[in-house]
Amino acid sequence: MKPTGLLQEMEDTSPKMTSHPMPQLRVIAVTSGKGGVGKSNVVANLGLALAQAGLKVLLIDADLGLANLDIILGLNPQYTIHDVLQLRRTLAEVLVEGPGGLKILPASSGIPELSELDEYQKLFLLNELDNYSETVDVVLIDTGAGISRNVLFFNIAAQERLVVANNEPTSITDAYALIKVLATQHNERRFKLLVNGLSNPRDAEAVYRTLLKVSERFLGRDISLEYLGYIPHDDAVPKAVLKQQPFLTLFPKARVSRSITQIAQRLWETPGSEEVDGNIKFFWRRLLQFRI
Repeated sequence: MKPTGLLQEMEDTSPKMTSHPMPQLRVIAVTSGKGGVGKSNVVANLGLALAQAGLKVLLIDADLGLANLDIILGLNPQYTIHDVLQLRRTLAEVLVEGPGGLKILPASSGIPELSELDEYQKLFLLNELDNYSETVDVVLIDTGAGISRNVLFFNIAAQERLVVANNEPTSITDAYALIKVLATQHNERRFKLLVNGLSNPRDAEAVYRTLLKVSERFLGRDISLEYLGYIPHDDAVPKAVLKQQPFLTLFPKARVSRSITQIAQRLWETPGSEEVDGNIKFFWRRLLQFRI
């Protein structure tokens, strides 16, 4: 099935998105080594930009104990992933609709036992996701920050990994630590980088060059770190957060909104991974089958 509306402009001045010759489901973990880099805001607005281009987008809040997506999107979900794991609700009953037709699987806040899922909970959640039958073009997984078991679990479950960082030394160091663990312990070799909240492109590119240099030096030349771009510092972002709306909705003409639209286009037009392995990615097979 070809995504609808891909040839319609997102804004009057926005570039057009074009579909892949063979449309495929994209499952992307949006992750970070350090908290506070704006990862959840990126997920919400990137997902909305893709949805405005005519794609069917599912957002999964995988920061299970410290959920933020529902707040950023101005949602008040009645149920969460916690209700699914407690067998009180099915996944379909927990899903909520957000702006632009986004579908969101919300998580909970202040429930410490969700910070480390046990093996039974992981398998149960995978089975629930495996039985999700609605057609989807893009799945964005908002992981927690750091290198906890939950973060690693959702990163290796995805087909692609998008690392969000800024130019703070701790952010760069922690982003490398996350890449290192995924590369050395889980054999993940392909990553994308998005630099968030900087004033000019030169500073953002410097973050990319630093991470690429260190990764290639210590992890090998077969590490792929693709620079997706940067999101500029913009006062529209904190204003939108205070109003609990995506900045793309509230300030569609702002510099940051133009930037996220361009990044969404670049992400979609960059082919996803075609690798198929025996890892836990099997749980997306039902979604893939519904695209045939």
